[in-house]
Amino acid sequence: MNAKTNRRQFLRLTALSTAGLGVPAIFTNPASAAPALPSPTATTLPAAGTAPIAAATLHGAPPTPATPFIPNRAASWWASLENLQWPQKYVLDNIRRRADGFAKANIDTAINFGFHTRFDFSNYFNALHGYYATVCEELHQRGIRWIDHYSCNHVIRPRTEADFQMVNKYERHSVLLIPDAKATEFAQYEGHLFQDLCEVDLRDGSRGYAKQYQFEAFCHNNPAFLDMHRKYLLQLMKDVPFDGVEVDDMCSYPGNTTCGCKYCRERFRKDYGHEIPNFSDAGFFGNTSQKDMLDWGNYGNPVYRDWLRMKSDSVRDHVKMIKETIGSKPLMTCCSDTGPIVLNAVALDLEKMAPHLDLFMLENVGTNIKNIDWVSMDAEALNQKDIASKRGSAPALALSYALSEKGAYLGWALARYWGVSNWSSTLNGRLEEDPSHALEQEDAISKPNNWEKQHSDLPWWQGRDLVEIRVANNRLCRENGWRDADGHEHWDRSKAWSIQLVHHNVGYRFVRADELTDAASLLKENTPLVLDGMGCVSDRQFAAIKTYLAKGGTAWMALPFGTHDEKGFARKTPLSNELNGHYKGLLMIDSAVSSTPLEKMIATGKFRPVLKQIKGDTRWAARIRIYEGKGTVIHFMNAGLEATPDTVNDLSGIPLMKDIVSLVKDNQLEYEVDTTRIKLSPLHLMSPELGGERRPVAVDNQILKVNLTGVAIYGIAAPLP
Repeated sequence: MNAKTNRRQFLRLTALSTAGLGVPAIFTNPASAAPALPSPTATTLPAAGTAPIAAATLHGAPPTPATPFIPNRAASWWASLENLQWPQKYVLDNIRRRADGFAKANIDTAINFGFHTRFDFSNYFNALHGYYATVCEELHQRGIRWIDHYSCNHVIRPRTEADFQMVNKYERHSVLLIPDAKATEFAQYEGHLFQDLCEVDLRDGSRGYAKQYQFEAFCHNNPAFLDMHRKYLLQLMKDVPFDGVEVDDMCSYPGNTTCGCKYCRERFRKDYGHEIPNFSDAGFFGNTSQKDMLDWGNYGNPVYRDWLRMKSDSVRDHVKMIKETIGSKPLMTCCSDTGPIVLNAVALDLEKMAPHLDLFMLENVGTNIKNIDWVSMDAEALNQKDIASKRGSAPALALSYALSEKGAYLGWALARYWGVSNWSSTLNGRLEEDPSHALEQEDAISKPNNWEKQHSDLPWWQGRDLVEIRVANNRLCRENGWRDADGHEHWDRSKAWSIQLVHHNVGYRFVRADELTDAASLLKENTPLVLDGMGCVSDRQFAAIKTYLAKGGTAWMALPFGTHDEKGFARKTPLSNELNGHYKGLLMIDSAVSSTPLEKMIATGKFRPVLKQIKGDTRWAARIRIYEGKGTVIHFMNAGLEATPDTVNDLSGIPLMKDIVSLVKDNQLEYEVDTTRIKLSPLHLMSPELGGERRPVAVDNQILKVNLTGVAIYGIAAPLP
């Protein structure tokens, strides 16, 4: 992932970083046995058995049998420039040493990191692919899958001395091989000159440039670029026995500055019936004096909205071509955000790409002290998890960065709390100089992986989340740049609900645009449907919601609702006028961005959660999941964490995390449990921080008591095997 922070922070053009987190180092000894290679075909599992549930539902299903394998404990395989010396003995010896380390760390999937801007290495593909083929051979012998990971649509071309210094300080993790200015004129692959494939800057006709990454960007609509990428994929498949591929950066980082090439102009004319205006047109490009080009653009202009749609259409079609080329090989791309409007400016739309993807990745936790706030990330995690679920319950991975085993543990814990695969990654070469205490990837993640393998090996794909509330996240609002009178976008409201739900231990999931058009799907669950600030509503969505309400469905609505249609055009009267007061199941509420509607619903008895905390520090978050063959499991994640700063800063001047301390003092927790809606077997608390201890969890007269003393980050209450 080329990220100045993680990509979620890039999107505001701020800087990322990563760092170690601190928890007690109480782990079991690493296991020495190599992990078994997952079966080529995932098995469909029966639904988990529970007691009848009213106003709650189990959500999720096992991954589709078409999934060739399911990553679980994944980690980055870091490559460096010296690997182009393949097949020299020291390169081969290093591959074997690292493969042994991955096996001892119980890593089942290695994901390439390095040689990122892949076409910068076109003169060396023989050596590079030879290296990767050897990596695959050694990993496969140890029962470990290998996924390639690269960016196809950029080459590194710093334009100024400042940019050159920047890329050599903070982008070393990509592996740098920058040709001089004369050589770039002739750089090519399969007869395609790179300079002929680039996006065109609308300001001056120059090649499209992403200054934040020092990239020149290829155009997704350029048929020559698509031909070049297709031919590269065919060569890669011929040379390297990879198990899957992540084609990264499937977006357009130059943003609102591009693209004015003839292919984009032709497509916009053909698909949308518009011409791309001159850059001087402020009615289209908005206030371009703003420093952040992501803030340019006039959403009040329907032609601008269509232009953004066309750009993300182009990326989607490129992803489709990739999938058609690689066939049964699993395909993934990066996506740190799926919610906010700002994504439109870089044509990043995971929901559009989803039909052509097999694995789904969330770029998650970074390493500076600000990245300790995991609760604010929960919405993105669960939104992407729902995208994966609707794609045949495809595997989802959460990527977390760290420089130490403590930071790796935080990322691992979040993946388990979210119920997804863990992709653990150090971030070598992201600072001017790697800190002396930075670890090899396999060393950073070994302890939690091996603890899990020995004490709590619950495959996440056998788990189904307990859902008590559904929250609408309608991408039509994002697509059209809709905001309310106070400047809040729909995602702000959806995210505010996520935060309140986490704090009250209420299981939830997101309902997205397509599902909102299907009344039958909405009626399959009897949990409340939250419609908070859903300004853009299509006619099909409105018809489905009316049918849902007419047939007894429950919805909580915060205005505005349906002020605009699916293309962003204002309606004469809001659709809410047709609903309010006409349906028994419709309850009008305050918005979560300005109030605490969930707390009010609980206090007034209009909503009863399955878990209601009655004792102990409420900063412990609890999440219920039902596992096939295991029963009910409760995951505990500490939201009362504080990062202690390192002496090393990231590139934005923010200190890295040296350690984590828990601010929680009362770890004796008690909950009222609605046992009419969930079945509990005898549970025992476990945690990597408790080593091999299994601490009984008391359940007496619908009161659950759990002692989290000695646990700083994460614990799991599960039935014994």
